[in-house]
Amino acid sequence: MEVAHVTSKGQLVVPSRLRRKYGIKPGTKICFIERESEIVFQPVTSEYIRSVCGILKSETSVTEELLKERAMDKRREEADVEKIRTR
Repeated sequence: MEVAHVTSKGQLVVPSRLRRKYGIKPGTKICFIERESEIVFQPVTSEYIRSVCGILKSETSVTEELLKERAMDKRREEADVEKIRTR
């Protein structure tokens, strides 16, 4: 376990071993994630971005799903109009 101290300016020095291990260089952005009673920091490196690419990818596009839903709505409306006509 590595330990660091927060300065009076709120700055935190990441130990060099961790900087090397996780590719943290000057200018690297860090995301702070709150989880219940802990804070996790995630360096936003090119390796991290590659690892999360495709997580939100879907088999079908949102546009395709919306068009299918609208087509179903249209069929329902046409069926309702037909019921009214045949009364």
